[in-house]
Amino acid sequence: MTNSIPEFETDTNCFLIMGSNTSEGHPLIASRIMAAKEQRGAKIIVIDPRKTQIAHLADIYLPFRPGTDAAVLNGLMNVIISEGLEDKAFITERTEGYDEMKAAVAPYTPERVEEISTIPADKLRAVARLYAQSKPSAIVYAMGITQHTTGTDNVKSCANLAMLTGNMGVAGGGVNPLRGQNNVQGACDMGGLPNVYPGYQAVTVPEVQKKFQDAWGSTSGTKVGLTVTEMVNAVGDGKLRGLYVMGENPMMADPDLNHAYHCLEQAEFLVVQDIFPTETAQLAHVILPGAAFVEKDGTFTATDRRVQRVRKAVEPPGEARADWEILCQLAKRLGASGFDFASPKEIMAEIAKLTPSYAGISYERLEELGFLHWPCPSPDHPGTPYLHKGKFPRGLGHFHAIEFKEPAELTDEEYPYTLTTGRLMFHFHTGTMTRRSQKLDQEVQQAYVEIHPDDAAKIKLNGNKRVTVASRRGQIELDVRITKRIKPGIVFIPFHFAEAAANALTNAAIDPVAKIPEYKVCAVKIEAVQGVRA
Repeated sequence: MTNSIPEFETDTNCFLIMGSNTSEGHPLIASRIMAAKEQRGAKIIVIDPRKTQIAHLADIYLPFRPGTDAAVLNGLMNVIISEGLEDKAFITERTEGYDEMKAAVAPYTPERVEEISTIPADKLRAVARLYAQSKPSAIVYAMGITQHTTGTDNVKSCANLAMLTGNMGVAGGGVNPLRGQNNVQGACDMGGLPNVYPGYQAVTVPEVQKKFQDAWGSTSGTKVGLTVTEMVNAVGDGKLRGLYVMGENPMMADPDLNHAYHCLEQAEFLVVQDIFPTETAQLAHVILPGAAFVEKDGTFTATDRRVQRVRKAVEPPGEARADWEILCQLAKRLGASGFDFASPKEIMAEIAKLTPSYAGISYERLEELGFLHWPCPSPDHPGTPYLHKGKFPRGLGHFHAIEFKEPAELTDEEYPYTLTTGRLMFHFHTGTMTRRSQKLDQEVQQAYVEIHPDDAAKIKLNGNKRVTVASRRGQIELDVRITKRIKPGIVFIPFHFAEAAANALTNAAIDPVAKIPEYKVCAVKIEAVQGVRA
């Protein structure tokens, strides 16, 4: 996130929420947004194929065809430019590439965007005016923006819109992706990506390579590695022989699960390190029991770059150990040097030494202050609640000229419905933890598919409460819920349920840059299971 979560409550005047079921996926952040609306009259705009919980609180809610995000964002910019609502001073003083972006969005009139997305032209105009004239305005998005074959383009379009209106580098504004899991931000910060060392320092830069070689004595390969999806495919192709899976459950989280299962079956050596025996662990040759968050010390970095301490409350059960202890012991047994850490505090000291954005963060400061936002480049720096004040790290902010591209898989006569997936309030990700909680599981005990009443009539549901949903990759059977919260022709399935896994259906086509799969759009067909009636 470019901005911090507390700013939502105190500074933001307008929220443009797109591709985020905020109140169910990020309820604490949603509480800040709702407080801003109740206490200060902040406006809420929700653009989503499904009328989520937070959409019921929106001043404007726009349902649209899944996968048309870039066209919608281009349409908003088209209106802002054509009506003279852009921030001319910000564009002139702090950006480049404006003319190319302006030319790219010129054809995306509200009428053309209506044809592409189904959003009425007059409503698109209303949203553009409200967002542009309510500064500071914040764009809030989640995986509904990124999990597309055009996810990178969608994110660039969000940045274009924020810069166009001067909503960057100000409290309460910005572009704010809500991370999907706890400490995902911290994992990325620490180099949990195939192309960077900690602090997003590129592995391909000779000076950076030397820095880490001097610090560690040696490094692994200095070429860009594989992403998660690419690794699973590489195992299936015989190009990768082993996998070490830590705190992840690809046998529920990966797209096209039948393909993922086929690939992971080929692994010569599969290690799974987790706190519960997951679906992936069932395929493992070795399972290493990790410790839960209350059983270890360390830090978490929140979605808004807020670094906070985590303190051990109880001892890990049985043979379970903290992840850092397992990794250090394993490294030493493999003959590696530099893993003689006695505590997470010592690890944090090395992080600060090698990671410029964390250089001013220490356990002592966190004990004193409670938290710090990176970048925090020195021990006397107060941290940075919001980014890009006065200047972008690259100098001028760069506008990108983005053209709308259709999703990788569209509906046809055989597969006439568009499937989109997402989360529920009572379950988290693959259900590894929440479905083991009796209190949470009793709230929603089994999978279901949401369909519009018109579609229920088309498939002749006639009182049947079970259906099969099939794509070109797989088929599942599950309950059906008939609802007008989703548009005709679109269906929704939550992805938490192993017995009817939505990702058995989803498409493994990936964004060419970020390599993120297109979880949010694929074509399916639906048939009633005869004899099973409500």
